[in-house]
Amino acid sequence: MLKKLFPFINNATTRWYAALTLLLVLAMAVELFGLHGLATTESRLGDVYLRHHAPGYKADADIVVVDIDDASMLGMQKIAGLWAWKREIHGFLLESLATLEPRAVVFDLNFHERDQEKPLSDAFLSQQIQQLPHTYIEVLQLKPSAFVADVALQDVGDVFAIKQAGSKGARATLQLPYAIDRKAWRLGLVNSIEDADGVVRRYHLHIDVNGWKIPSLPARVVGDINGRLPAGKDFQLFWPEKGHQRYAYADLFKKLTEEMPDLSPAALAELKQRFQNKIIVIGSSAAGAFDHHLTPLDAGYPGVDILAVAIDNLKNGRSIRDVAAIWPFTIGVCLIVGLVFAFRRRVNPVLTGSLLLVATVLALLLADNMINHHLMLPLATPLVFAWAWFLSAAIAGFLRERRTRDRTVSLFGRFLNPEVVRKIVDHGETVESLSGQTRQISVLFSDIRGFTSLSESKSPDEVVKLLNRYFEHQVEVVWRHRGTLDKFIGDCIMAFWGAPLDDAEHARHAVAAAMEMQANLLAFRQELLADGSDLVDFDVGIGVHTGSAVVGFIGAKRKLDYTAIGDTVNLASRVEGLTKGVARVLVTRETVQACAQSKSDFEFDFELRGAFAVKGRVAEVELYEPIRKSA
Repeated sequence: MLKKLFPFINNATTRWYAALTLLLVLAMAVELFGLHGLATTESRLGDVYLRHHAPGYKADADIVVVDIDDASMLGMQKIAGLWAWKREIHGFLLESLATLEPRAVVFDLNFHERDQEKPLSDAFLSQQIQQLPHTYIEVLQLKPSAFVADVALQDVGDVFAIKQAGSKGARATLQLPYAIDRKAWRLGLVNSIEDADGVVRRYHLHIDVNGWKIPSLPARVVGDINGRLPAGKDFQLFWPEKGHQRYAYADLFKKLTEEMPDLSPAALAELKQRFQNKIIVIGSSAAGAFDHHLTPLDAGYPGVDILAVAIDNLKNGRSIRDVAAIWPFTIGVCLIVGLVFAFRRRVNPVLTGSLLLVATVLALLLADNMINHHLMLPLATPLVFAWAWFLSAAIAGFLRERRTRDRTVSLFGRFLNPEVVRKIVDHGETVESLSGQTRQISVLFSDIRGFTSLSESKSPDEVVKLLNRYFEHQVEVVWRHRGTLDKFIGDCIMAFWGAPLDDAEHARHAVAAAMEMQANLLAFRQELLADGSDLVDFDVGIGVHTGSAVVGFIGAKRKLDYTAIGDTVNLASRVEGLTKGVARVLVTRETVQACAQSKSDFEFDFELRGAFAVKGRVAEVELYEPIRKSA
């Protein structure tokens, strides 16, 4: 199927890359456009950006928080008693604030229950709220409960300033401010939005209940002031490190109700300047109010300050807008495509990972900079999938390389000593890279003389044991002199030098190995004699020739042999056959010349044994016997 979709796919590795890419791109699309399983990770990454930019956010000076803090609760005890205070206290404060001409007053306090003992106290606050335009009261939407009656939304649409009615008969469980006269109601919701990890990052613009779009308190206030609100049903908050200008409730109450009559005109003008045309948010940060929330900036952020930040964001157009999902998806696809290209071109995985790390840092810096433009670019998802592709491909590449190395070790372990095999593997050679090479090599054939008659006179078991002992000795000689063991042909050994690893001294190493194999034969016969064996009536003939040959793996998939083929191999075999009655070891002129080209001293001289006719060649071949130099 993949090959039909992608005709350029022509091998297993490319098919694997294509399958991995298709799988991760589809999974990323599902995540970004629907699943949102990484939403919390995205949000926490966004928190980092917001904390970074929080020091540069200057809170709006036209928004003032009047805070009922713990000190105010103590300071107001003589005046108002213990919390919760009579509503007339807020009425007195509001009456005094009205003289300072604020732009709006927003109560983040609960006025749900009527004061049965002092109804006039509630009435006084209602009167002050009604007389001061742009005074707003909070409302909470609750889960359906037997303790709170549902409200028909068509009955409260006017007090929420809902412009478009929804379905008839729609109801919601609302904690309405029944302590305040309905004529004074200008309401908005203050329900916070907590993400899955319990952090408040967003605020409602409205809550849709069967078509009735109930506005949040910040949206209601800002909508009445200038009417410019972002699209959507909620918005992400942009947090200032330093909060809005704030006054302790007790201090402000005393100043406005007790000290104001005695203030000089200049002091009164200064006080008026502090509150005139300001949006005053009245709420409580006291521990007893239990109105604290987990935010990107703080674990105990007061609800009144969240309300102030939300109003600030909407009033000044500072709220954070999410970038459309197509952009992080495009970034993720580009990163994955870049990784596919790098792996297809066999770029070093460490370099590829480093480049991906640089791309990750640059992308994060871009997302961080976009906060200045009030945009949130979700990058966790594309980065997670890009790194998942890289790690999957890197691990698969490592395992594939490991299998290749193991296969190489398994194959070459039959021909070479372990040290040479390690060097080949370290060079990253494979069956494919070492096949079909034309190399200058020296080929050695060693054959046992008298083996046929020996095998006829002894049992097969004795002959096999003898051969195994003999081969064990001679193979060690080949390996010790850096040779490659090609094969055993009955009682014959074929080996060559100069491949798979380059060896400038291959002719000298081949001759040295031949001479040691000759000495090894004599030692082996003495060993057999010492053991009391009568299997000592055999000799050896060794022929060496140097020339060009094709070297590589030859055979079928299930049976491969690393071997050399060509005229050089054939002539070496013929030379071995000419040793009988001449010398145990004979080499050709080409081998002698190759040994002479060496710059280092050689422990053997060569003595001409004559020119011999060789099957398949017109000209006779000069053969030489290596002789150890005298001390």
